[in-house]
Amino acid sequence: MKRSTDRLLALAMLAVGLVCFAKLYLALGGKPPAMTSAEVFGAAGALSILAGLSFLAGLLPAAPKHDPAVPLFGRDAEIVPAGRPRLRRIALAVPLIALLAIVVDQLGPWRTPGSEPAESKEVAAAPAQPATPVGIAAAPQPAPPAQESAENPPGEPVAAPAEPTPLATVPPNLMPVPPAQPSTQQAAPAAPEPVRQTALAPVAQPEVASPPETVAPPPPEPPAQPTAPEGHRDAVVWLAVSADGHEIMSASTDRMIKLWDVDGKRLIRDLGEHKDMARTALFMPDGKTALTAGDDGEIVLRQLSDGAVLHVFSSGQNGGANKLAVSPDGKRAVSGHDSGSVIVWDLEKSAVLHVLPGHDWSVSSVAVSADGTRALTGSIDGELKLWDIAAGKQLRSWHGHDRGAYGAVFTADGRHAVTGSGDYTIKLWDLDSFREVRRFDGHSGTVYALALSADGKRLGSVSLDGTARVWNMDTGAEIAEFDPGTGPMYSVAFAADGTLLTGGIDRTIRDWPASGGDGTVLFAGAPE
Repeated sequence: MKRSTDRLLALAMLAVGLVCFAKLYLALGGKPPAMTSAEVFGAAGALSILAGLSFLAGLLPAAPKHDPAVPLFGRDAEIVPAGRPRLRRIALAVPLIALLAIVVDQLGPWRTPGSEPAESKEVAAAPAQPATPVGIAAAPQPAPPAQESAENPPGEPVAAPAEPTPLATVPPNLMPVPPAQPSTQQAAPAAPEPVRQTALAPVAQPEVASPPETVAPPPPEPPAQPTAPEGHRDAVVWLAVSADGHEIMSASTDRMIKLWDVDGKRLIRDLGEHKDMARTALFMPDGKTALTAGDDGEIVLRQLSDGAVLHVFSSGQNGGANKLAVSPDGKRAVSGHDSGSVIVWDLEKSAVLHVLPGHDWSVSSVAVSADGTRALTGSIDGELKLWDIAAGKQLRSWHGHDRGAYGAVFTADGRHAVTGSGDYTIKLWDLDSFREVRRFDGHSGTVYALALSADGKRLGSVSLDGTARVWNMDTGAEIAEFDPGTGPMYSVAFAADGTLLTGGIDRTIRDWPASGGDGTVLFAGAPE
């Protein structure tokens, strides 16, 4: 009797196990478990496995345990329990639990008509990509923001904040160096006397890392601007105001130097053209001449009245003259070059006074103190150096910025200097302790040029973020911000009436009110 009962229980467990396995197989979509998930039926599958194991364990014969109090033979021997009674009870419970799991799964409240497996829902939720019609270009996806998004100034290479590596690949620049083009301007009148030229003799230079090469994509298209045929054909990278405030001199990547009448708002004349990008144009203290410099490595003394070339200083193997500054008395000039060299020129004797091979990278800023005794230079790796001009001696060198120093001005007392940089900051330095005194924060791009107002109370700055700003020198607070929406700005100067003059990639020279507001195009660029 007991054996027949065991057989019935075994058959019942076998049936339940088969049902559970069948349910699991259907839940898997008829695929092997290694290829898909078991979903909700994982619990039922586990129970079915346990039921099957229990079923198998229940059929196994087991030797009865011998109890010494029970005889092995006789009437009492028939009531000795056989097998595993506890396992038998578990086996009876497992089929009931498995059946309950199947019923709950099928009739539970979460079951709604049309419900689908999780994998199907994820696929349905993914939006399909629209097809691009033939003949219409797909819109470009915006690039992820770079960790450092400052564009490079015209023709300037980039130095990494870490120690320079000569063979490193340089990131693309915003502005390419323009290719040589035939000049459409009238040739400057010939000087009555042959032009004197001072060529710098080859000087033994220490081995330094070569400046990185410049590889640049085409600049972005600026918004439509007013044009004038006499305007610059490319970016305005330098502005200078005459001592009387009536004239402005500009230098451009189109190689031209131009002289403008502020009051009459007209071009007075083209002062001349460099063989490569023009970088700097300075009014000399005599009010009759100008000193200009460019990437051709030439520093040219010109006559303002007709643009005649009076003298040419050649930097020789030191490369292009990136920046130039003149002492207030007009006797000496300091130029910074591609090779990292700093050259002190004796303008009275038309000779080279010192060649200072101090920077490891291209020089990007030069300033001369009001007393004409010291010069401050910066390079594209952020290094700053203070020099004794007469002795040709380096007084101090320090790492002032995380990226290139693209602007430098002395305060009137000569004890402080201000520098701008590719790290987007403007810093005021104490030149006695060489510590940062104040910081002017606000630009979101390389600060490329700086200018101090005549009273020294305001600082003007322009940046590759496309804005110009005026700052309070005493507090570091921003007084005004100007944004014409035309792209990077490269040059800045204060006019005689205190307004701010700027030049940039849009080829124009603009005038901005000192206290803020909308600016005006003072001199438009040439048509493209």
